[in-house]
Amino acid sequence: MSVLTRDEAQTRAKLLDVDRYTITLDLTTGDETFASRTVVRFTARAEADTFVELKPAELREATLDGRPLDPETLEDNRLPLTGLTAGEHELRIDAAMRYSRTGEGMHRFTDPTDGETYVYTQLFMDDVQRVFAAFDQPDLKAVFDLSVKAPEDWTVLANGITSDLGEGLWQAAPTPLISTYLVAVAAGPWHSVRTEHRGLPFGIHCRRSLAPYLDPDADELFEITRQCYDRYHEKFEEPYPFDSYDQAFVPEFNAGAMENPGLVTFRDEFVYRSAVTDTERQTRAMVIAHEMAHMWFGDLVTLRWWDDIWLNESFAEYMGYQTLTEATRFTDTWTDFGVVRKAWGYDADQRPSTHPVAPEEVNDTASALLNFDGISYAKGASALRQLVTWLGEKDFLAGINTHFARHKFTNATLADFIDSLASATERDVHAWADAWLRTTGVDTLRPTVTRAEEGTYTLQVEHKGSRPHRIAVGLYDEDVADEGRHLVLRERLDLDVPQTDSQGPLPIGKRPALLLLNDGDLTYAKVRFDNESFKAVTESLSGLPSPLTRAVVWNALRDAVRDGELPPTAYLEAARAHLPHETDLALVQGVLAFASTYVADRYVTPEQRPAALATLSSLCRDLIRRTEDGDNPGLRLIAVRHCINVTSQPDTIAAWLADGTVPGGPELDPELRWRVLARLAVLGATDETAIAAELERDPSATGQEGAARCRAALPTEEAKAQAWEAMFSHDDLSNYLYTATAQGFWQPEQTELVRQYVPRYYEDAVALAARRGPAIADAAGRWAFPDHAIDEDNQALGQACLRDADPIPALRRKLIDQLDDLGRALRVRQM
Repeated sequence: MSVLTRDEAQTRAKLLDVDRYTITLDLTTGDETFASRTVVRFTARAEADTFVELKPAELREATLDGRPLDPETLEDNRLPLTGLTAGEHELRIDAAMRYSRTGEGMHRFTDPTDGETYVYTQLFMDDVQRVFAAFDQPDLKAVFDLSVKAPEDWTVLANGITSDLGEGLWQAAPTPLISTYLVAVAAGPWHSVRTEHRGLPFGIHCRRSLAPYLDPDADELFEITRQCYDRYHEKFEEPYPFDSYDQAFVPEFNAGAMENPGLVTFRDEFVYRSAVTDTERQTRAMVIAHEMAHMWFGDLVTLRWWDDIWLNESFAEYMGYQTLTEATRFTDTWTDFGVVRKAWGYDADQRPSTHPVAPEEVNDTASALLNFDGISYAKGASALRQLVTWLGEKDFLAGINTHFARHKFTNATLADFIDSLASATERDVHAWADAWLRTTGVDTLRPTVTRAEEGTYTLQVEHKGSRPHRIAVGLYDEDVADEGRHLVLRERLDLDVPQTDSQGPLPIGKRPALLLLNDGDLTYAKVRFDNESFKAVTESLSGLPSPLTRAVVWNALRDAVRDGELPPTAYLEAARAHLPHETDLALVQGVLAFASTYVADRYVTPEQRPAALATLSSLCRDLIRRTEDGDNPGLRLIAVRHCINVTSQPDTIAAWLADGTVPGGPELDPELRWRVLARLAVLGATDETAIAAELERDPSATGQEGAARCRAALPTEEAKAQAWEAMFSHDDLSNYLYTATAQGFWQPEQTELVRQYVPRYYEDAVALAARRGPAIADAAGRWAFPDHAIDEDNQALGQACLRDADPIPALRRKLIDQLDDLGRALRVRQM
C-alpha cells in the first residue's frame, strides 16, 4: 500500500479545495462487504494530475465529471485523476468495501452473548480509505453529507444528528468543515440513553447485552459530561461547535477512545461488567474529559500535518486532567497522571525510538502513526503543565482563545500556536517551544545540600539536560508520633533550574529530613535524592502528607531502578514497608503494577523471583487483612487482584474459585473468575474442561477473551502449539482475541517450555504484520513479544530481525522498544 508523504500532501493541498462529500453506505449487502458510494465535489486551482485514495474489495465504477475512469488504474490505494482543469469537478465512486476484524476502517462485531451484530468506523490516519474514497489528509477539510442503509432494527449514529427515514434508511445532518479522519458512523441495535444539556442533545450508547451495566452508570456518565462541558465553556470563548454530543461504547476498539466530532467512540470495557475501583472510574472520567477537549483541540482547529500531533493529544491530555480536577469530584487526578501516564512518557523518551514532542519533520503517514505514544500524550501534557506554571494560566488561556478565533474550522501548525501564545504574553514562548518541544530525552535533577554558616544549609541542583525548569522544592522535617514516622512540610520554595550564577545556591535554613525536587510534579524530569533524603524516604515515605508528593517519590524510586542506581529488591522492600499504609488507590495500583510486571517478572533473576513473589504475596495479604472491615472496597479489590497475579501456590485461589468468593468478600465476578482461572492455568492447576465450563458460564465477548488467554497459558506443548498456530498461521483472530491469546502465551514460569518459540517469533511476526497490517502488527509487537526471555540470545535475534527482515514500521517500532527494554532488564540484573 502506498502511504501518503508530507510532500505529496502539501502539493495536493496547494492544488485542491474540497467542498463536500456525499456518502451513501449500504450495510445490508452481506457479512463480508458493504456498498460505498461517494460523490466528491472539489475545485482545482490549476491544470494538474492528482489522485484519490480508496482500498476497496471491488471498485465497481468511477467517473470524473461524467467521464468514466478505468478501475484497472487503481494501484494499491490510489486512483489517478489525470487531466484536471482549473475549476469545479465532481468525482463519483461506487465500490464494495470489506468489513474489518482488526479495529481499522469499518469494524464488524457479532456479540456472542445474543448474536446481535454491530459495526462502527475508526478512520484515523489513513483508514477512511477502507470506508469511502477520499482526499485523505487533515488539511483538506470538507462538509460531509452521509446517508446509511441498515437493517431495519438498527440505529445509525454519526457526527451529526441522524434521522430515521424508514425502511432502514438514515440521514445524518451535514457536518461543519472537518477532516476526513474524523468522520464517524456507528450502526447496530444499540441500547441508548439520551438527555439534553443547554439545548444540546446528549446520548450514550452500548451493545444491548451491556445495557444492565450501562444503565446504573448513566447518571455518572452524564454528570461528568455536563461538568466538563460547562467547564470548557468557562475556559474557551468559542462555543461547542457541533450539533449534538453522543458517546458510543463500541466493541474491540484499539484505542481508549476517538474524538470524532459529535460521536466519540470508546472501548466498551469502560462499561463495567465487574467491580472496579474509584481510580478506574476516574480514568474513565478523564477519557471523557480528554475526548471532549478534542472538540476544540483537533476538531475545531486541526493540525495541518501529522508532525503536530501534540497540538491534538498533548492539549487534550493536559486539559482532560486539569478540567477533571477543577470540575468534578475527582480532585486528585494529577496523582494518577504522575504515577501512570508520566511513567509512560519517561519510558518512551529514553528509548532509541524517542522523538521530540513536536518533531521537525514527519515524512509520511506510516511514520506519523508511530508517534501516538507516551511522548505525544504524557510528555506533551507535562510540558504544557510546565508552560502554565511558567506563563501563568491567565495568559495561557488568552493565547488558546486567540488560537481558536484565528483558526476555527481550519488547520494550524506549531508556529501558529506559538504566535497565538506570544500575543498574550511578554515572555519568550518561541524560545520555550524550542527548548521543550524540539528536543528529546528526560532531564535529571540531582540535589547537593551544603552546610553554610551558623548551622544553615544551601541547595545546588545538578542539572543533566538542556531544558529550563520552574520547580518547587519541598523541605520536610521528621515528626515521630505514636502511630509512626511522619514527614511534615516545613516550606515549599520556588526555584528556576538551571540556577544562574547571580542566584547562587538556594538558602534552605536548617537541614530538612527530606529535600524533594519537583514537589507538586510541575515539571517533566527525573529527580534523585541526596543520601539523608533517601534515608528519610526509606523510613517515612508513607508518612508524606500529599499523595502527589508520594507519587513524585515513587516515580523517583522507579526511575532509579530502571537506571541501575537502585537494586530492584530495594524497591520491593519499600513497597512492602509503605504500601500497607498507603491511602491513595492510584499509588497502590501503580506501585504494585511496576513491582509485579517489571521487578518480579523481569528485573530480578530467576533465582530471586520466588522471593520477590513471596514478598508481593505477603504485601497483598496484609492489604486484604487491612480491609476486612469493608471500609475500603477499592483497596481490597486491588489487593485481591494482585494476590491472584503473584501467587505461586494454587490452593488458596482455587478455593476462592470453587466457593465463588474471597473470604470476607468480594464475591468473584466475571473479571475475578477469569483472573483466577488464568493464574491456575499458568501454574498447571486447571485444564480445558474447567475453561470450557467457565466459558459456558460467561459466553460474553470478554469471556471469549478470557478463555483464549487461559488456553494459551496452559503449560503443555499441545496448548502452546495451538496458541501459536492461532496467532501466526491463521488470520481469523480479531484484534482482541489475538491480544488475549498473546497475553496468555509467554509466562515467566514457563520459560523452558516456550524457549523453542523465541527464534520463531521474529520470522513469524514479520510475516503476520505484512499480511494483517498495523493494528495486528502493534499487538504482535506489544503482547506476543517474548519479553520474559531475558538473555543475550533473544536480544541478538531481535537485532538481526531489525537489520535483515524489514518489518513494517508499526512492528519495527515495537521491536525497537521491546529490545531496548530487554537490554535495560539485562543491565539491571547485572547490578
